[in-house]
Amino acid sequence: MSTVAILSQRRPVLADLVSNTLVANIALVTGAAALVGVLAQISIHIPHTPVPITGQTLGVLLAGSVLGWRRASLAMSLYLAAGIAGVPWFASHTGGYPTATFGYIIGFIAAGALTGWLASRGADRNVIRTVISMIAGELLIYAIGVPWLAVATHQSLLWALHWGMVVFIAGDIIKAALCGVALPSTWRIVERATKR
Repeated sequence: MSTVAILSQRRPVLADLVSNTLVANIALVTGAAALVGVLAQISIHIPHTPVPITGQTLGVLLAGSVLGWRRASLAMSLYLAAGIAGVPWFASHTGGYPTATFGYIIGFIAAGALTGWLASRGADRNVIRTVISMIAGELLIYAIGVPWLAVATHQSLLWALHWGMVVFIAGDIIKAALCGVALPSTWRIVERATKR
């Protein structure tokens, strides 16, 4: 089967296995936003950059793959809107407008949508495709976050690439690997449970 045929076939994501009521969808969206907010509190500040090491992107990538693109987009939009409104769930218990890191948070919406769309095409069913999906999501976050960082800090794009992306790559590989194991394993458990 060709890659185009695979990408055109819609498959369920994990959240589709939950009741598809309005209440269930609201709970999934709110829960995913809260998960990203909780993981944002795993925050390590490093010298030379206003961008901390956090667990946020792990939450974004998981939310996208588990919820699918529509619910993930809503969840990350809720995370952004509530944080700007003052909910202290950005990195280090902050809320309000995060000047230098705002581009990354906008990137969360796009990355959630992308990984959700890829998951609905089966990219969350085996390790290799899941890792590729996670890397694509990470790259999309950087594509929006790094230029924003350069502009917000009045630094060069090269500076922003180094201090806004390169120093985080090792951690991103670990997050992609965790998702690469967790999502296909969860599908195997679900498939075994439904066969009984």
